[in-house]
Amino acid sequence: MRPTTPTLSLSPGDQEQIQQWLAAYGTPQQVALRSRIVLAAAAGQSDSAIARQLEINRKTVMLWRGRIAEQGMESVWEVAPGRGRKPTYGLEKIKAIVDATLQTKPKGMTQWSCRLMAESQEVSKSTISNIWRSHNLKPHRVKSFKLSRDPRFLEKLTDVVGLYLNPPQQAMVLCVDEKTQIQALDRTQPGLPLKKGRCGTMTHDYKRHGTTTLFAALEVLQGRVIGQCYERHRHQEFLRFLRRLDQEFPGDVPLHLVMDNYGTHKHPRVQAWIKRHPRFIPHFVPTSSSWLNLVERWFGELTSKSVRRGSFCSVKDLQNAITEFLAAWNENPKPFVWTATVESIQEKLSRCRQTLEQIQPGCTQPRSRKAKKKLSS
Repeated sequence: MRPTTPTLSLSPGDQEQIQQWLAAYGTPQQVALRSRIVLAAAAGQSDSAIARQLEINRKTVMLWRGRIAEQGMESVWEVAPGRGRKPTYGLEKIKAIVDATLQTKPKGMTQWSCRLMAESQEVSKSTISNIWRSHNLKPHRVKSFKLSRDPRFLEKLTDVVGLYLNPPQQAMVLCVDEKTQIQALDRTQPGLPLKKGRCGTMTHDYKRHGTTTLFAALEVLQGRVIGQCYERHRHQEFLRFLRRLDQEFPGDVPLHLVMDNYGTHKHPRVQAWIKRHPRFIPHFVPTSSSWLNLVERWFGELTSKSVRRGSFCSVKDLQNAITEFLAAWNENPKPFVWTATVESIQEKLSRCRQTLEQIQPGCTQPRSRKAKKKLSS
């Protein structure tokens, strides 16, 4: 008689753990393969179907289905006797290190280092480094974020994403914003050039020669950028830039402007000008959601490839460098392709809000004007 195929059932926690192993940078290939076998088996697929899908032998699927059913999830990390280097520490010790990294902090400090964790767990620094790498743990890094509390978030999100994914015909979609306070920094000493085996250098200290503000509009479909530098970033300068756009796109072609909620964009004189020019159609992103404006992505290109490592002896010198970068970009423009849907963004933000609400209830709810006045007072 053929042996019965053991059934596998995974709890939501087990499924989440397996997904983390698969997503972790540095997870061994054999562990990733076993994890995929587990997920497919738990989904109800047969051994033959899993073997065809993963391009492996059916006996391998039968082996790991039975082993995991008997020994549990942690068995996917086992190394067979006589094969490969034996792990110095067992699963319990590895789990203790991972739990300590995630749930504790060193006394008087904000995050663990390899040296501190090695001393705490009485293991070597290389062991800590390998365990962190295999579980994709990076205590030394942190990412900043800002969750919008705009009461009209979904409405504005749908409006802007709709322009990206399904732009209107016979119209132009422009992402408009200003990059303010771009500093003209001049290094106090000349840097050393790039050589084989040595990177280029630049002095840490610098001299400030003033600032400039760049107003820019990115054509979503073509990737071309219209930009102009001004000394200040008031509504007067923004009106001058709108008139520049009016000249750049002659005729009656509707211009859909994606903008943030900066006060300059909503100034009464700006709103009055837009009313007198009905082909300019403003679309405002939700508050604290500048990531929705694609021109911010282009500002990153400008900063990293022209401004950050430049040395400018005057504001005019800085403006010339920006103009040169604009001209070089527009010779071969490359549009930034938006792929995220409203549903995928909402799903990700829902998970974020759920997690934040567990930490501090009410912290993600829309803030009323009265609450804002109380906080400011």
